[in-house]
Amino acid sequence: MQNNITKSIPYHTMMLNYDYPLYRPPSEADSLIFQVTLGCSFNECSFCDMYRSKEYSERPWDEIKAEIDLMVKALPDTKRIFLVDGDALNLSVEYMQKIVKYLKEKFQSLERIACYAMPMNVLKKTPEELKLLRESGLDMFYLGIESGSDLILKKVTKGATAATIIRACKKAKDADYILSCMIILGLGGKTHSKEHIRGTAEVINASAPHYVGALTLYLENGIKDEFLAKFGEPFIPVSDAEAREELEDLVSQIDVKDEVIFRANHGSNAYTIKGTFPQDKQMMLDKISWMRQHPEVIRPVGLRGF
Repeated sequence: MQNNITKSIPYHTMMLNYDYPLYRPPSEADSLIFQVTLGCSFNECSFCDMYRSKEYSERPWDEIKAEIDLMVKALPDTKRIFLVDGDALNLSVEYMQKIVKYLKEKFQSLERIACYAMPMNVLKKTPEELKLLRESGLDMFYLGIESGSDLILKKVTKGATAATIIRACKKAKDADYILSCMIILGLGGKTHSKEHIRGTAEVINASAPHYVGALTLYLENGIKDEFLAKFGEPFIPVSDAEAREELEDLVSQIDVKDEVIFRANHGSNAYTIKGTFPQDKQMMLDKISWMRQHPEVIRPVGLRGF
């Protein structure tokens, strides 16, 4: 499953030699994309087949520099840049700093540089290293929580626990990064639905990311067999109504003092809501209650996906 992304086909692809498939978060739709790594250094999450066709590697500086030099001539007023593939933060501090500083030097109107960040890669960096990258111009991390249940995280081979995810989120925020996190409705199936949502809410409450996006489990054919095998027991998918109940339970259990912008409007979701905690919590619960009485607002299955 592609857990937090939309396939990216940017308008400038003809100018850059991307190694496809290429992915970026929906919120980076207008960003200029530079591919600084290929694949994912972990590549074992059972719900994600984004990079199964690639062997992880880091692109050499001369290639990255040449692409930056090309694009600064074509799009000099670029305001946002997103670094891919899925594991850019796995680069050494020195190499990432070199890339980020060169981007800031060349693109004079640049407002934000962002990348994906696995919890383990945030934790591998010292606080001083994260602050150095932040001061050099790296602004934002997209980090997958997926679930706050250690049982579910183990079953989907996430390579993290609830505790390590919370530590990574806090570490990123302490270093002044904007933090956007993703969770997956239905990831525990019917059997573990309550535990999945309870743990996920606990992680969000403990870490209070600036943004939280809720997606719905979507198993493509290329990853489905692996997911079912690794899950270790019969997996019973949640229905659309049960996914709505998970969404309602999640919203009701999120209890934060700091503002958390919440979005459940991804293309994988049957029902969509958005708001900001804590002030919009009741409004979102009222909207979910209204949707229960109006099944006609459900997104047709044929229009869902990643």
